Amino acid sequence: MFPQPNLPAVSVATLALQWDNVTIACFFMSYMVALGFEAAQLLKQHSASHWLALAMAVAGMVAQSIYLVVRSRTAGVPPLLSSTHDWLLVFALLIVVLYVFVELLERRVALGLFVMPIVLVLVALSRYVSAAPNPDLVRAPWRGLGMFHASMLVLGMLGVLTSFLMSMMYLLQHRRLKTKRGATEGLHLLSLALLNRINWWGIVLSVPLLTLGMATGVWLSFLSASTEAPVSLQRWQFIVSGIVWLTMGMLFVWVVMGRAHSGRLVAWRTLWSCGFLLVTLLLLQLASGGVHGTG
Repeated sequence: MFPQPNLPAVSVATLALQWDNVTIACFFMSYMVALGFEAAQLLKQHSASHWLALAMAVAGMVAQSIYLVVRSRTAGVPPLLSSTHDWLLVFALLIVVLYVFVELLERRVALGLFVMPIVLVLVALSRYVSAAPNPDLVRAPWRGLGMFHASMLVLGMLGVLTSFLMSMMYLLQHRRLKTKRGATEGLHLLSLALLNRINWWGIVLSVPLLTLGMATGVWLSFLSASTEAPVSLQRWQFIVSGIVWLTMGMLFVWVVMGRAHSGRLVAWRTLWSCGFLLVTLLLLQLASGGVHGTG
């Protein structure tokens, strides 16, 4: 038998050290460059700009995944349970994954111009919220319920964001067709019918997911009543979250019960409702360190 070389062990140790050096700035700059290449297509559409934007988005996605894995191993819990900081980054990562998937299927759609600014805001905001694990979610008996709670919220928020973006695109496309303006080079959008359909499904799917997330959050608060650090539902963070959820619930009922409404009216109401939800929850995260933060 030949002696086993030490190179693999050294390589693994070096790789682990390099992973620890991945910072927020790494993937933030990647997304910034991706947005720059997307914007360049507004001046002159070129396939190279599209693929460079996609490559930078994938590079940022990989770096962000590594960053979350390292933090997860350090905290000993999944990223969704680690902290508000990690929750926001998981949310941003899912948006980038959706963007890459759509761009690979339909490269002519200018999705990056709408998606990347939101991703950059989420990544930047993650620096100003709590990075400490939430003890109410990471307790061993409740970890499964906590994971379900966080997953429902992040998937519901992804549906809300999808509806928000589709409504924005719908109104832009509608105005373009109404004024009979030609399509701006590099700003290709989906048809009104498809945008309206995706918007409808985004609302219909997101509200039940958010409802499950809210319900499990209430249940977790009841479970914490017998602990040394009970979570009160009378906190202003929960009250604001409840108001936001009711707003989305009313939009859900209106959309489902009135399918004869015009696409433009649905788009406007979705834009305002989903925009209100996104802005309110992001400000809530910033003001309190997270929905489950103290204060």
